[in-house]
Amino acid sequence: MSGRFRLRDRAADRLVPRRAGEQTPLAAVTAILAFLAALALALGLAGGRLVENWGGKLAGTATLQIVAEGAVVEQEARAALETLRATPGVRSVRIVELGEQRGLLEPWLGTEADIESLPLPLLIDVGIDPGRLNVGALNLALAKSAPHAVFDDHGSLRSGLVTAAEGVRIFAFATLGILAVAFAAVYVLAARAAALANAPIIRTLRLVGARDSFVAAIFARRLGWLALAAGAVGTAAGLALLSILPRESAQGFYLVAIGPEGRGWLLPLLVPVAATLLGWAATRATLARLLRRWT
Repeated sequence: MSGRFRLRDRAADRLVPRRAGEQTPLAAVTAILAFLAALALALGLAGGRLVENWGGKLAGTATLQIVAEGAVVEQEARAALETLRATPGVRSVRIVELGEQRGLLEPWLGTEADIESLPLPLLIDVGIDPGRLNVGALNLALAKSAPHAVFDDHGSLRSGLVTAAEGVRIFAFATLGILAVAFAAVYVLAARAAALANAPIIRTLRLVGARDSFVAAIFARRLGWLALAAGAVGTAAGLALLSILPRESAQGFYLVAIGPEGRGWLLPLLVPVAATLLGWAATRATLARLLRRWT
């Protein structure tokens, strides 16, 4: 009997009978691992988007706050606007309306909060070119024209957010690695159990001339197809969950949108493929070692 691998070999596969319910627990574990892998992959992709959003978008923005009262605010606002417009590296300036400020605070404080009573500062949204802007010189100029103005280029905030997003991405892909190891271990145990349960049949096949590779291929195909089917079910469940999660809000709360975007929806489809390859390889290697020991 040849040991040449085939994707399907119905005649050979019938030599080892299937037992009712034998593979149900393995299919359930496979689906759960695939479900978790799809979520981990989506989280890793979301972490990459967060790094781009927070590292790229915030790099070109800054905020100027003026905390004062009465006519001083208007006077310093006009002076700050003139200073900003005359500064190289400043691309745009825009006063943030109070209504917009309230909209930014509502997700944090709730719609019932009395935002009107808060001493909100006057905010100026500044578009900058980080490569051309001299923040030190700008702060000196603002200290003369608008003493109550505080310029923030979001550097510390951006650095902290990017670090957190990179941590999310590292965690997600480390989780994928752990899930892959767990998946391979499960199939090693399943292959050993299947071989021991069918030991008389395996010995008979070897007596009539079956090669070890032929016998191992029977179990590898069986468990490989199971990994594909159960992995597809688990991945589909993961994608269904991701599809109903809230999307990115208008205020920019990116953490709620961990679902893939665009072509990113195709990447989780690799999970069943990876499950099949891992299941087949683990089963084949385990049977090969086990049969050598039996010899």
